[in-house]
Amino acid sequence: MATHALRKYHIPAFWDDEFKRLEYINESFNDPVSLEHWLGQGYANQFTGDMCDMRHAQPRWNSTFIKIYTELGWQDIGTSYYRMNTGTILPTHGDLYLRYVELFNLQGQEHCIRRAVVFLEDWKSGHYFEGMGNTVTQWRAGDAVEWDYDTPHMAANLGLEPRYTLQITGHV
Repeated sequence: MATHALRKYHIPAFWDDEFKRLEYINESFNDPVSLEHWLGQGYANQFTGDMCDMRHAQPRWNSTFIKIYTELGWQDIGTSYYRMNTGTILPTHGDLYLRYVELFNLQGQEHCIRRAVVFLEDWKSGHYFEGMGNTVTQWRAGDAVEWDYDTPHMAANLGLEPRYTLQITGHV
């Protein structure tokens, strides 16, 4: 188990709104145990937002994010743009990184994996993030939160406008 820490920082915005026009798809959450647990707690079943990962076209400026995280010492960086529409919730969970671990042969080294979420737009009413019980709201475009492998976190969009973020995954 990794030492849980939620790190917050800011990346000066260099991007435009190209992320709004990506080919987003909705995939089922990949942890059936968590899904069963959440349904048992009374949550509805809209648990995931829409994603545009590296299997699909990324914005023309995506490589700048990869460069930033490479300079921070991250390796094998993957990016996924995430759109949460109104009413989408992702209750408290720890990420599994199943595809990432397999792709980069990190079995047994999961504790080296890091995840960052970059907020691509200024906060809007109803947009929510929480990591390790620390609430994050009122963000500005470019604010980022980063955590180690299995840090518990949650996200929701109870507002009226989509919530856009960039998920960055790598290992150190």
